[in-house]
Amino acid sequence: MACLPTLQSAPRDPLASRPAKPPKIERHDLARRAHHTNTGVRPVEQYQVHRAGLFVRRAFVAHPRIRAWQAHLLPALGLQVCRYEFHGPREHDYYLDLATITARGGVWEMRDHYLDVLLWEGVRAEVVDQDEFLAAVQAGHLSAQQARSVQVQAEGLLTGLARHGHDLRAYLGAHGVELQWAEGERVGAAAP
Repeated sequence: MACLPTLQSAPRDPLASRPAKPPKIERHDLARRAHHTNTGVRPVEQYQVHRAGLFVRRAFVAHPRIRAWQAHLLPALGLQVCRYEFHGPREHDYYLDLATITARGGVWEMRDHYLDVLLWEGVRAEVVDQDEFLAAVQAGHLSAQQARSVQVQAEGLLTGLARHGHDLRAYLGAHGVELQWAEGERVGAAAP
């Protein structure tokens, strides 16, 4: 299990090597089939609203490492569960963004909380982007209370994944969530 940074471990001087990034806020406009990111607007191949959230599938055009992306936005769990289709070997099985997710009308919004978890199915999970998280706290993009809440969420996710053998299906199933991916793979167990 990865060790999470503490607010006290943040250096007192600003991080010169990684300046603080403003919060990443992504919007999904279902009617326009458009994914608004910090780098532009991308066309979406598929949106599907389901009981636990929103499924998204889109291509990555001219990206050096990634061919396509699928994700499930899960508001109740505060997660965006991503699967990337890489041009080369798979780098990880799932990328989990810790986030606040809201839906208003036909627009879904994902506000990223900086800490993310990489999952190698059945093997391990690891927290990443700790430097971005600490820089964001220092810059005031997250309050101390928000930062602690994100840390607690990350710790709970790591513990839960470990308890379920780093099996996303089992972890999500324990929360009553089942996910369907475009290739027909099923992740999670049916809710009781």
